Amino acid sequence: MCRYCVSDLYLADELFEHGSAHLFGRPQFMPSRRDFLALSGATASLPLIGLSAPAFAQGSTADVIFTNGTVVTLPGRDPVAALAIGQGKVLAAGSSEDIMGLRSTDTEIIDLAGRTLLPGLLDSHHHTVMAALVFELLNDVGYSVYPTRQELIAGLRAIAARTPPGQWVSGAKFDNLLQGGDLSRQELDSVSTEHPIFIWYVNSHDACVNSMAYEVAKIPPDIGPLPANGRFGRDASGQYNGLIYEESALLKFAPFFLPKITPEIGAKSLTDYLKAVAATGTTFVHEPGTLRAEWIEPFAKLSGGLSCRTSASVMYTDLKALAPYKGLGLGPKAAQFPNATFSLYAVKIVADGSPQTETAAYTEPFLNSTNKGKPNFTPEQLKEMVAAIKDFGMPVIIHCSGDYTVDIALDAIEAAYGSSTALGINRIEHSTFTRADQYKRMKSLNVEPTFLMNCVRFYGKAYREQIFGPERTNFSDAAGTCIKEGINFSLHTDAPCSPVGPLTLVETAITRRCIIDDSIIGADQAITLDQALRAVTIDAARQIGMEDRLGSLDPGKEADITILEDNPYKVDPARIGKIKVSETWVAGKQRYS
Repeated sequence: MCRYCVSDLYLADELFEHGSAHLFGRPQFMPSRRDFLALSGATASLPLIGLSAPAFAQGSTADVIFTNGTVVTLPGRDPVAALAIGQGKVLAAGSSEDIMGLRSTDTEIIDLAGRTLLPGLLDSHHHTVMAALVFELLNDVGYSVYPTRQELIAGLRAIAARTPPGQWVSGAKFDNLLQGGDLSRQELDSVSTEHPIFIWYVNSHDACVNSMAYEVAKIPPDIGPLPANGRFGRDASGQYNGLIYEESALLKFAPFFLPKITPEIGAKSLTDYLKAVAATGTTFVHEPGTLRAEWIEPFAKLSGGLSCRTSASVMYTDLKALAPYKGLGLGPKAAQFPNATFSLYAVKIVADGSPQTETAAYTEPFLNSTNKGKPNFTPEQLKEMVAAIKDFGMPVIIHCSGDYTVDIALDAIEAAYGSSTALGINRIEHSTFTRADQYKRMKSLNVEPTFLMNCVRFYGKAYREQIFGPERTNFSDAAGTCIKEGINFSLHTDAPCSPVGPLTLVETAITRRCIIDDSIIGADQAITLDQALRAVTIDAARQIGMEDRLGSLDPGKEADITILEDNPYKVDPARIGKIKVSETWVAGKQRYS
C-alpha cells in the first residue's frame, strides 16, 4: 500500500496527447442541468437502473445451466449441484433434477465436472486505471517477478540488453521493503550507462534513476526543493544518490520515459489489464477515488466490453462534478449507468499515508523512533469535508492507515452522519492499524472497514521487526476482532500497490501467514473460510451499494460467477491462493476461460 493510496503523477496533463481529462476520449455527453433533468426522468424506465432484483415470469427458461458440480450460492449456505441463469440474471439454484426443469431447446448446458462455482469475487478497493497504465507502459520489476536483489539487477540488465542504446529502461512496482532496501544511482549505473533508467517504487511516490537519466532530463546539480515536498536525494558528499521523491520531482522525468498517452492507449491498457484481473477470479473492481469526473461518461461507455464489472468513487475535490449524475440514483445504492456495467458509489478522502513509508498517523511512535506520522488534514478540515459529502447526499470512504487518523475520521463521520446508514455504508479504507476500542466505536456508528490483507502477507515481518514491533503488528488488519464485534468488512488488493487476486486475500485472512519468513501474524485475528469468502462477495457488495445485485447467487441477482478447478472448502487453507480459476462470467456472459 503506497503513501497516499496512489500518486497523481499519471493524471498530469503533460503526459497525455490531449490532456488527462480525455484519457478515454472526449465525452460526447457532459450533462448540463437540462440534461440532468432529462436523465432523471429517463432512468425510471431503464431496466439496469432498478435497485431491486427483477421478478421473472413464471415459465422462464434458462439461457445457461451449470450442473454436476458444487454450487455455493452464498458462503455459509449448504452447496447445491446446479445453477440456471437467463437474461444476464440468476434464475434458480438447486438439484440438477429441479434446475433441468428450466431447460429449453436453446439452453446451453455446462458440465462443471466437479468444479466449484461461487458468486463472482469482488475487489472493493482497486486502482484500475493506474494499474492498467503501469502494466501497459512499464516493466513490472516488483517482488513477484524478482524476489531477490540479485534477480532484480539481472532482470534489469536483460531488459537493457534488448533495448536500443539511448532508449529508456523503465520499471514499476519495486518494493524497497522486500527487495533489499533502497536502490541507488551507482547500482543502476552498474546496470547500464548507455540507457537512462527510471525505476518507480510500489509506493508510487518514490523512484530511483541512474546518472544518464539526470542528463537526459536536464536536471541541474544545484536544483532545490520543489512544490509539495518534491526533492532529489543526495549522498554524504552532496551528490545525487538516484532517489527521487514526490510527484513534482518525478514529473521532471516522466515526460521523457513515458510515451504520450492517447485514448487508444487508455482503452487498450484497461481492456488488457482487466482480462488479466478476470483470470484471478475477479468479476468486479471498485476504483476508489482515482477516476476523474471527466472520465465518467466515456468510461461507462467503454465498460460493457471489459472483462470485469467496474465501479468508482470520486475524490472529495470532484464532489460537485457528480451533480449531473444524481438522476441515476446517487446515494445509498450504487448509481448504475444504463446499458453499461459501470456504477458510482461514495466519495473518497485520503486522510493519511502508509505504514511502509511511516507517513500514516498514529497515537504511538514507530519502533525505535519518536515519529508518529501526520494526517493529511486537521480534525476540523476533515469534519468540514465529511459534512459536505453528507450534505450532497452520499456516503464517505476515508483512507486511514493509522489509529490517530481513524480517531479523527470517526469523529467526522459521527458529527455528520451519526450512526445513520440512510445514505449508504461509510467505510474506513485499509484500517491497517486500528485499536480495539475503535472497532467498538465503528460498530456503534455502523461504519465498516475494508482490509488490505496483503499487508499481513508481504509486510508482516517488516512491520514486526522494523516499524511497529510484535504487539502492534499482531493486531494489524484485525478481521478476527471484527467478527467478535459483529462488524461487517471486506478484503481488497489496493492494486497496483499489491498483487491482484481475491483468493490470496482469502488465504491470508484464514492463515495470517507472512510469506517472507513463514511467520504467523496475530493468530487470534484469523477467520474462517466462510467469513473470508463473504468479505469478497456479499459483504463487499454491501460496501459498494450493490448488495441487492451482487455478492450471492439468489434469483434475480446479476449472473456474475467465478468457477474454480478445486473446492476451497476441501483444500489446505495454505493452498487456496493457488487454486486455478477456470472461468469468470459477468452479466451472464463468459469473460474469462
